[in-house]
Amino acid sequence: MTRVCRTATIALTGLSGSAVYVEAAVNQQLPGMAIIGLPDAALAEAKLRVRTAATQSGLSLSSRFITVNLAPAALPKHGTGFDLAIALSVLSASGHLPSSQLETTAHFGELGLDGTLRRPNGLLSAVLAARDLGFRQVMVPSASFSEAQLIPDIEVIAVPDLRSAVAWHHGDQVSQCFTPPTPPRSLRLLPDATNPHALDMAEVTGQADAIEALVVAAAGRHHLAMVGPPGAGKTLLATRLPSLLPDLSGQESLMASSIASLGGTPVFELVTRPPFESPHHTATSSSLVGGGQSAVPRIGAITRACYGVLFLDEAPEFKKDVLEALRQPLESGSIEIHRANMRTTFPARTQLVLAANPCPCGKAGSPETALQCECTPQIRRRYLRKLSGPLADRIDLQLSVRRVSTVARPATVGLGVVAEHSSAALREKVTLARERSAHRLRETPWRVNADVPGDWLRGLTLRLPSEETAVLDQALRRGSITMRGYDRVLRLAWTVSDLSGVERPGRREIAQALSLRSGAFS
Repeated sequence: MTRVCRTATIALTGLSGSAVYVEAAVNQQLPGMAIIGLPDAALAEAKLRVRTAATQSGLSLSSRFITVNLAPAALPKHGTGFDLAIALSVLSASGHLPSSQLETTAHFGELGLDGTLRRPNGLLSAVLAARDLGFRQVMVPSASFSEAQLIPDIEVIAVPDLRSAVAWHHGDQVSQCFTPPTPPRSLRLLPDATNPHALDMAEVTGQADAIEALVVAAAGRHHLAMVGPPGAGKTLLATRLPSLLPDLSGQESLMASSIASLGGTPVFELVTRPPFESPHHTATSSSLVGGGQSAVPRIGAITRACYGVLFLDEAPEFKKDVLEALRQPLESGSIEIHRANMRTTFPARTQLVLAANPCPCGKAGSPETALQCECTPQIRRRYLRKLSGPLADRIDLQLSVRRVSTVARPATVGLGVVAEHSSAALREKVTLARERSAHRLRETPWRVNADVPGDWLRGLTLRLPSEETAVLDQALRRGSITMRGYDRVLRLAWTVSDLSGVERPGRREIAQALSLRSGAFS
């Protein structure tokens, strides 16, 4: 009877992983190899890589026909990360190694023709999925040892090539298999010129109201829209928002690192700072929210910005369908991608920041350039109408930004600038406000005010007295705000109270929250 040998690996669908068992059997047919089980083109070519790598490693495969099945067969598989599992399964069926630990160890790695192993995309996500699925060990390329060790509670076996992987399964635990490489330090951080966390709010001049609004947005993770003429500082403010955000929590850091691992760059340390994404206005809907035309959905910019900031500069220049695709993710915090034979969910708990000019020429609303505006009122309305009402209703803070007319000189000490609005000082305020909200929400699944549902804020636990919410109730009766807007003003009011250090929002906090919500699109 033909012996069937099995190895284990992980198939990723977005960020979620499923256990895949690679079955290999030798049949009494002419020499050859076939891979079945819904492989994509890159995976189907693995038979050529495996045979050549085994020969170069001095490990001859069976001279008979080898059938490789990827189970479960109905699950689509993609990528080159299955190479190592396929090679070990085939070598076991050919009698070159025992099969005792092949099923209990998850194997990851792309094979080179000389037998060396390379890092597959999404390695950190795959190792995390392997741990959650009950695997105690994972085998990865030596170059990925540091990345795989970021996942706790799982043993990492690092091997440089196919021969070393076979030797380990034979019980020959040579030191070469466990030598962690030294990661290239240049890949750890972006250059300061492009790293938003290296920028400081102290560089912003004469925008005290805008800075105050950004502090509120950072403290509650609220969405923000800024409308103002060119040169008012909208981009300057938006790119410095990440510097106000606290470090990611443990679970958030692990999720952000898993998302980053899906790219082609190795991850040598956990992502601890909130990510920042700023796609160009020519971006397509799939590049922004994910999906694409391939059978395997790809993550979009909104997922890469999870627990961070997604900045859309010149927002009215984006295509309308691209902007409308943001409506559901902003409300639910996740994106569901459906295909004919699969469905996956991507996280999208991001903070959206929009920047827009008041009109196509950008001169409307500026006192010094009002007479030079070349746009008619209809053109101005049509320009801002690209940001639809339902989308604008999901924006918590709507801010009008004016050009700075005077330049204040900051006080200096030595060669440094002592700024009242430095990012470090503002981040302390934001962190303290988030600690207050997290303490208040400690028995709930939420941690920031932007995530709290409206019915809970209006429930018995946190319901505010009607005399405190009178101005908000009146705005709702007049139709100035929708019910969604009502709830978002309540969230803003709780954030304002957290920043002020008061226990519950009162008339002052609600009035301030209502004023922060109106202005940009009115």
